[in-house]
Amino acid sequence: MLQNNTTDLRTDWSKTEIEALFELPFNDLLYQAQTIHREFFDPNQVQVSTLLSIKTGACPEDCGYCSQSAHNQAKLEKERLLDLDEVIEKATQARNKGASRFCMGAAWRNPTDKNLDKVIDMIIAVKKIGLETCVTLGMLTPAQSQRLKAAGLDYYNHNLDTSPEYYADIITTRSYQNRLDTLKNVREAGINVCSGGIVGMGEKREDRVSLLQQLANLPQHPQSVPINMLVQVAGTPLYGTERLEPLEFVRTIAVARILMPQSYVRLSAGRAEMNDETQALCFLAGANSIFYGEKLLTTDNPDSNHDRALFEKLGINTRQNTQFHTRNNHHCCTKVTAANPAG
Repeated sequence: MLQNNTTDLRTDWSKTEIEALFELPFNDLLYQAQTIHREFFDPNQVQVSTLLSIKTGACPEDCGYCSQSAHNQAKLEKERLLDLDEVIEKATQARNKGASRFCMGAAWRNPTDKNLDKVIDMIIAVKKIGLETCVTLGMLTPAQSQRLKAAGLDYYNHNLDTSPEYYADIITTRSYQNRLDTLKNVREAGINVCSGGIVGMGEKREDRVSLLQQLANLPQHPQSVPINMLVQVAGTPLYGTERLEPLEFVRTIAVARILMPQSYVRLSAGRAEMNDETQALCFLAGANSIFYGEKLLTTDNPDSNHDRALFEKLGINTRQNTQFHTRNNHHCCTKVTAANPAG
């Protein structure tokens, strides 16, 4: 990060202002987003994360997009919580392939204290091998958030998913306020917040406006903002939804960058269905984080060799995996050269 001027960050955006950004001519919008991006970040540097499902399937939530929901009919084999040794092995592989952050996701509504004990062991072990840590475990209490902070957790992912207005069309088993409460608990514990949403779920532009307003008007901007394109999975209610036009997705990235100038804006799920040109426009629009690896929990992600080749063509560097992000430090970068990011 090039600067640390937080005095001008706004948390009072109106929908009218955000709608006006979406309506800008495409070139003007990208120019504004790229100009703001360069104020705070190296425009040719991307942070790389890897995401591992540490407990797959049988989730009691009814999220309409998710293959792991017990309410849906997706063909997904349920798996137990991974052993610590398996997690360490996967994290070591991720670090050796260039990841700087290792994210662990469990298909729970909320963790039990017993399960949290096991996840904490994973967090401590992953940090020991030199990676930032992120987990997504569902809803958290204040006490659980404090325990994760004490364990040294760097980021907690808990997406808002969509607008408050469209939310009930996607999920009924937890409320929007439940999600906001978990973000509050995490933020007050002093853990970096990773929170974004999913687009292409049949929502209108006004819902994308409202989602970004919710994120940008939190008491503090999320340090990481994943923007997911819906990955359609057979057996889920959203399978067959009309796909979002790629340039509208790029517009969403650009507006997120303008609203939250110091946040990492991450290209998350859906990259496997984007061509190189769309991804390049997203980087131009201010995206500066991706997931590396062939799987994002249970859905496909671009081949890591392809990612490296794209970075090479674009002259993109990745942040070194030994450099931990803080809002006060300027980070070095390392050139991507050889042979392998939602929350």
